[in-house]
Amino acid sequence: MSRLGPRDLLGVGLIGIRTRKMRALLSALGISIGIATMVVVTGIPASSQADLLRTLSALGTNTLQAAPVDRDPPVTLPEGAPAMVARIGPVLTASAVANTHTVIRRNDRTDAQDGLGLTVLASKSNLLTTLKGTVRTGRFLDATSERLPMVVLGSVAATRLGFSDLPAGTTKPQVMIGDQWFTVIGILHSVALNPDIDRAVLIGWNAAQTLLHFDGHPTVIYLQAQEDYIEAVRAVLPATVDPQHPSDVRVTAPSDALAAKRATQTSFSALFLGLAAVALLVGGIGVANTMVISVLERRAEIGLRRALGAHRGQIRAQFLTEAVVLSALGGIGGTLLGITATTGYAWSQNWPVVIPAAATLAGLGGAALIGAVAGAYPAMRAARLMPSEALSGT
Repeated sequence: MSRLGPRDLLGVGLIGIRTRKMRALLSALGISIGIATMVVVTGIPASSQADLLRTLSALGTNTLQAAPVDRDPPVTLPEGAPAMVARIGPVLTASAVANTHTVIRRNDRTDAQDGLGLTVLASKSNLLTTLKGTVRTGRFLDATSERLPMVVLGSVAATRLGFSDLPAGTTKPQVMIGDQWFTVIGILHSVALNPDIDRAVLIGWNAAQTLLHFDGHPTVIYLQAQEDYIEAVRAVLPATVDPQHPSDVRVTAPSDALAAKRATQTSFSALFLGLAAVALLVGGIGVANTMVISVLERRAEIGLRRALGAHRGQIRAQFLTEAVVLSALGGIGGTLLGITATTGYAWSQNWPVVIPAAATLAGLGGAALIGAVAGAYPAMRAARLMPSEALSGT
């Protein structure tokens, strides 16, 4: 009894596809639609989720603040606390501000009450990075400007002092802090993570010590940490900030947005699995239906092959190969179609484009698998046909 090699088996399995091209095309198209649906119903929610998580992350899901507790007499934090916080393993960046308890005025001719409600803060140069803030006009403090009489205004402070823009190429305006003139080098956008910065006038840490006799003790320490370790960082933060008096340190709780973000990730993961399972089931039913009809249409061909010596295993392998090839072709086409549709929709919504790896693997490899499963029954049915029964058409 002759045996079919892999190449011969593939050639026999492609007979039905080559001889009935339109039927094969429509069958593959049906499978493609099922696979494309799977990619789309997982890719679009994944892209939407990525956009939602990005929005939640902007709310400070990985940020914490440490400040002295309210007590009389007032509590001060150690000067080296920001540097100690930065050494905590999961901490990505740490910065600080300190109230200089000085008064700001538009100029030396205005009343000292003009700056009422605005706070003059000494600031580390990495504050903007830590708070995810942005400069509206001008620039922020850097290694050079933090030592010089230069300031950056929060959005509200700039409005109160009468500044709306800092045109390039023009002389920068000045403000008076205490009895010292300071040049305005930047104005910030509103800082969503900390509205207090909007009402602040920021001076370089070293400049505040030199020009305003600031004592170097931070008022508030800000940090960003890896989200998975945010609770662990919070637990060790008081002892890190002030090892001698950890009870004097007040630490904010993690943002409620972090809990929302984690709940969103869990919910979307379950949704992806459910949608993918439904789409794969629809694709498998389509393949099975196509192959059953193929067996019924090709009874005469099966009978002739059996009469010429083909055994049941070869008939079974022929139809199973055809089912797998049809599914694989449909899977490739459907995956490409689904990726294209998902990308186009995500771009139209200004979302990040996210194609889950599971969806791509299911489209390419899973299609062949469901083809084998769905084609198993039709293949066995074809193999059970007796030559006389198949040729007679009964």
